Amino acid sequence: MTERIISWHAHPSKPKFIPPPGAVDAHCHVFGPQAQFPFSPSAKYLPEDAGPEKLFALRDHLGFSRNVIVQASCHGTDNRATLDAINKSAGMARGVAVVDPDISYGELDALHQGGIRGIRFNFLKRLVDNAPKDKFLAVADRLPKDWHVVVYFEADILAEMREFIAHIPVPVVVDHMGRPDVSQGPEGPDITAFRELLDSRDDIWTKVTCPDRLDPAGPPYADFVAAVRPLVEDYPGRVLWGTDWPHPNMQDILPDDGSLVDVIPQIAVTAELQRKLLIDNPMQLYWPD
Repeated sequence: MTERIISWHAHPSKPKFIPPPGAVDAHCHVFGPQAQFPFSPSAKYLPEDAGPEKLFALRDHLGFSRNVIVQASCHGTDNRATLDAINKSAGMARGVAVVDPDISYGELDALHQGGIRGIRFNFLKRLVDNAPKDKFLAVADRLPKDWHVVVYFEADILAEMREFIAHIPVPVVVDHMGRPDVSQGPEGPDITAFRELLDSRDDIWTKVTCPDRLDPAGPPYADFVAAVRPLVEDYPGRVLWGTDWPHPNMQDILPDDGSLVDVIPQIAVTAELQRKLLIDNPMQLYWPD
């Protein structure tokens, strides 16, 4: 693997929707810079640098105030790039780490001091080589106060994920709603199964994100809006939103982040819902102190 990819739009549009003051982009990443933070030897993709300066410039361009930076799989369990970006944010970013299941209490405390507030378990086989559920549960038992677990999986394994998620001893955030087929509609089998998961615990949250990944029809993402808006309305206190910049493995589409922001008022149609989605909910999870 030698070709380095670019998966982000060079000149994203200015969104028509103006986020409320204090809005949080609650799902984004940084890549590198590689000269300082090399990628994992097991990385499944090799992107060009997309560091904190680019991320914060995009934040300002889109009208957001804060970021939640999620460790990208290409960096493996080396969280230094994420911690560096948090450190450069002047207190306006927090993070989600990927850790070795054998991580010590001291290492977890160091991550906490660096602004990490959760860990991510990735079950996408095209991105990770294995996912040891028993070891994941063991590390979840040792997390610092007010941390949570982020779980990333696709809809075809939701049924087998149910028991594992039920045993996670801290709040759970599901990335991208478990990647449902939104073309099935709001009452389709994927969304119905995901609702059953949300109903199984009152501390399962989800990111209503990535229309560019989930709606192959593209803008204006009508299928995504139709499937996701009822989730925002029925679970208003448990939804988060983020750009997913710099859009790992989306090099064939190059999503326009301004267009993604303009989906927000279509899935959160009132000012109250927008405030919960963009401010109240992410602040509760990532800035509780």
